[in-house]
Amino acid sequence: MWLIGGVFFILLFIGAPAAFAIGIAGFVFFMTSDIMPLSIGVQRIATMSQSFPLLAVPFFVLTGHLMNASGITERLFKFANVAVSWMAGGLAQVSVILSALMGGVSGSAVAEAAMEARILGPSMLKEGYSKGFSASVIAVTSLITATLPPAIGLILYGYVGNVSVGRLFMAGIIPGILMMLALMVTTYLIAKKRNYRAADTRLPTAREFFSAMWDAKWALLFPILLVFSIRGGLFTPSEVGAAAVVYALAVGFFAHHELNWDKIVTAFNHAVSDIGMIMLIILMSGMIGFAITFLQVPQQVSGVILGGISEPALIVMTILAILFVMGLFVESTVMVLLLTPIFVPIVTSVGVDPVHFGILMMTIVTLGGMTPPVGVAMFAVCSLLNCRIDDYAKEVMPFIATAVILVLVLLFLPDLVLFLPRLVF
Repeated sequence: MWLIGGVFFILLFIGAPAAFAIGIAGFVFFMTSDIMPLSIGVQRIATMSQSFPLLAVPFFVLTGHLMNASGITERLFKFANVAVSWMAGGLAQVSVILSALMGGVSGSAVAEAAMEARILGPSMLKEGYSKGFSASVIAVTSLITATLPPAIGLILYGYVGNVSVGRLFMAGIIPGILMMLALMVTTYLIAKKRNYRAADTRLPTAREFFSAMWDAKWALLFPILLVFSIRGGLFTPSEVGAAAVVYALAVGFFAHHELNWDKIVTAFNHAVSDIGMIMLIILMSGMIGFAITFLQVPQQVSGVILGGISEPALIVMTILAILFVMGLFVESTVMVLLLTPIFVPIVTSVGVDPVHFGILMMTIVTLGGMTPPVGVAMFAVCSLLNCRIDDYAKEVMPFIATAVILVLVLLFLPDLVLFLPRLVF
């Protein structure tokens, strides 16, 4: 296992794409094994591609692009702007709310952060917000998408860890809302201290608020319909992904009248690019996943972690600390696919609900995308705003601290995560 890990991290360090780093490390295992023929590795790649639950991933990725092309993003921005732009740090607060709203559409933190950097970034800089603060707010608030349905990471976690995706979707709602509120408070305190005042401090009238909400109704309804269609037994998670594509097309053509053939082709092109990247990582991870199981890595890691700790919460905290450190260097999708088979058996063996752990794990590994030195969301936002990484690193600390504190609260108060799944399921 040390050989596989060494090859994987060396390839990542020299800049190889994550899918190739995983694939080559997997092939190294089979080429150096005296027991396992290389043909088994090829079979594992094919097996990973033949999963019905995994169909939810490409469907939801396509849904996000179709909804962005159908005018939903513009309407959500208008609603968020009306709702919170009057507060201290108005545009930064809009970023927080928009992240929560877009979490039910895009399902991807990186895509959401890049979108907000294009829409909100120039306006924030024009209003006098520092580049570091603007980039930090936009990047870290995309963390809200990690748990709100249809989070792609939760689908992958549920698939690899054999955990109910419907329960994960339901469990992510309260943590997502709490993350939104916590980041709003942090943003408010910083903005108040720096005198980042809204251009218009007038509270919106009820008419303005509900008018903006009505314009965004199809986007606001989407996550609600998604969750309850799964709970009601109307669709499986995979089928609801296909239904979401139809929903996005219907909204774009018949409700907003903004979708046309050119926009559909563009959405498909972007979706194919994203899906190809994600699926290649998933396919290559099949070999590593097999190697992890064959070499009994979960049992070995379990022995190390459980050797000196008996309290379940402390065990989970130790795992989360490991995930946070690894998240500084490894992309979240890779971590979910490679580490879920290792850690889920451990937490289950000590009595921790895998749904509870999944929400904590996805929050922490997604947070890695907003942190130096290799955060994907961080690089996307900083490049779009022309912000130096060191300026970003200084400004992002309060937001990262807020996220970590909330994760600890959710760890020690599991009912906040498990209340809705237990109630509904």
